[in-house]
Amino acid sequence: MIHPTALIEPGAQLGANCTIHAHAIVTKHAVLGDGVVVHPFAVVGGDPQYLKFDPATASGVVVGAGTVIREHCTLNRSIYAGKNTVIGARCFLMANAHVGHDCEVADDVVLANNVMLAGHVSVGSFTFVGGGAGIHQFVRIGEGVMVGGLTRLTKDVAPFLMVAERDEVPGFNLVGLKRRGFSRAAILEIKDCYAHVFSGGDPRPLAAAKLAAGVQSAEAKRFLEFFAGGKRSFARPHKSSDETAEA
Repeated sequence: MIHPTALIEPGAQLGANCTIHAHAIVTKHAVLGDGVVVHPFAVVGGDPQYLKFDPATASGVVVGAGTVIREHCTLNRSIYAGKNTVIGARCFLMANAHVGHDCEVADDVVLANNVMLAGHVSVGSFTFVGGGAGIHQFVRIGEGVMVGGLTRLTKDVAPFLMVAERDEVPGFNLVGLKRRGFSRAAILEIKDCYAHVFSGGDPRPLAAAKLAAGVQSAEAKRFLEFFAGGKRSFARPHKSSDETAEA
């Protein structure tokens, strides 16, 4: 359904059963999957906030099926020709959330009100980013992370963790893991890997050594593999991992 006063530029691609509310803007650079909902005054596919950007660049924004984009959200297109800013399926972007150019937001992600993703940020599936959180450019957030409201992130956050304040990790996201139906064995193995990786020193070689020694669950493997990527340092706990909640 296209409501009166919605602006959809020629060249925009909309899947089946999309709803574009009044005063929403979907530019010619946007590709929306089936069932996407865009609320009033949101702008999907706007130019990136990059001073050297050439508006003639052929780039875009791709939004996955079933994603809801609430009022005043802004989703900027890529700065690179032939590239896209990507939002996955079944995401929920609350009012005033901003997704900068060249971000990659995976499936089933929630961005609460006023979340600010700078350029080139990646967010893993089933992650919740609390209201007013600000994420620095090129930061990676793994899957299943709980980002507290008003958090400031300048470092990568490994999967299944909680993070708050400025790059502070109070523990791993036990509630989120249980809600997703992770087995007790997998949770215990992730907890063991968490304690090992954050036992002191650079997490990269510690994670690599733990991975080489072998882990049983796919979830623990994904946790460890995260540390092999990226260019930034990692958010880490300030307290001993022994003080995290018991599984």
